[in-house]
Amino acid sequence: MKNFVFISPNFPSNYWKFCRQLKNDGFNVLGIGDCPYDALAYDLKISLGEYYKVSSLENYEEVYRAVAFFIFKYGKIDFLESNNEYWLERDAYLRTEFNISSGFRAEDVRKIKFKSEMKKYYRLAGVKVARYTLVTDIDTCKKFIAEVGYPVIVKPDNGVGANDTYKLSSAVELEAFMATSPKGYIMEEFIEAEVNSYDAIIDSKGEPVFETGNVTPSSIMDVVNNNDNSIYYMVNEPFPDVREIGRRTVKAFGVKSRFVHFEFFRLTRDQHIGKKGEVVALEVNMRPCGGFSPDMMNYANSTDVYKIWADVMAFDKSDVNLGERYYCAYAGRRDGKDFVYSEQEIIDRYAKNLKAIDRIPDALSAAMGNIMYLATFKTEEEMDEFYEEVLLTK
Repeated sequence: MKNFVFISPNFPSNYWKFCRQLKNDGFNVLGIGDCPYDALAYDLKISLGEYYKVSSLENYEEVYRAVAFFIFKYGKIDFLESNNEYWLERDAYLRTEFNISSGFRAEDVRKIKFKSEMKKYYRLAGVKVARYTLVTDIDTCKKFIAEVGYPVIVKPDNGVGANDTYKLSSAVELEAFMATSPKGYIMEEFIEAEVNSYDAIIDSKGEPVFETGNVTPSSIMDVVNNNDNSIYYMVNEPFPDVREIGRRTVKAFGVKSRFVHFEFFRLTRDQHIGKKGEVVALEVNMRPCGGFSPDMMNYANSTDVYKIWADVMAFDKSDVNLGERYYCAYAGRRDGKDFVYSEQEIIDRYAKNLKAIDRIPDALSAAMGNIMYLATFKTEEEMDEFYEEVLLTK
């Protein structure tokens, strides 16, 4: 029996479904987390061969000892994954220390986590990237801004999501930002665009077994910084240009046996980097799209991506079929806003479309809102009407 170590299997709360399918495919699933065993969901408990609780997943030595214990007890570890952006570096270092050959290793961390390094590989894939500089001192920043103009975007070179991402629109804002003594930031030219993603499950030969994508019409940075509602949706078919560029990016990064979420800008007007409608690079994420997105992929494609992913880990292929296609809409309502329609009214209006209503964990709520509504639609027009009504405020 192969051994699969899953880091933080209880968060996000839907990740137990990965563990269930791994068990169904014959893996001995070994969980490591900081949640007490008794607090784990029942479905997760019965999916795990064993669970090792650490006081904190931030404590590398504790997690290291947990992996060492599993090796002592069960033998060779075949896979170690978290499928979580926050732990990707931890995963890579643990694979290196224990010589786990599946997945990225310590030497790969910079290209999969640092935005400045990602650009090199996007270029290898033939994808345009935004002009940038690393934030070192104010003179370097001023020189860069003299080239690209205001506004500019600043964000951690190695960061998670849109956290600590800001748009600077003037010299005053630049000086205020630099006064915080920022370290490890990258500055990029501002691009007017919507975000289109390439989401895929890749086999050990670097070939896609499943492909889909999503669209984020509004800026996640603005959602986080302005405490806005959140919207995005899974498309009913991957855009051909995004799929083609996504496949090239998989090859450039050397992706194998992974679930990936690659983000691209689709330009909404002509600008320095390209023409309106053109697709250019944003960043790569070597894990599934966050939160409840895997469930949205299931709803949009009438399938089970948890099983497809587990099958690829176990057998390097999957015979899970795709069914009827839909747009799957995510609407994230923000606490404290006075919405026109109550939750019950939304349920009554969209009973045949709604797939889930749930509260978003605080750790994800900055980008995703506090209460999520997932619904499927056959047309964009129906989906747009849903967004308008769910997010309408008084």
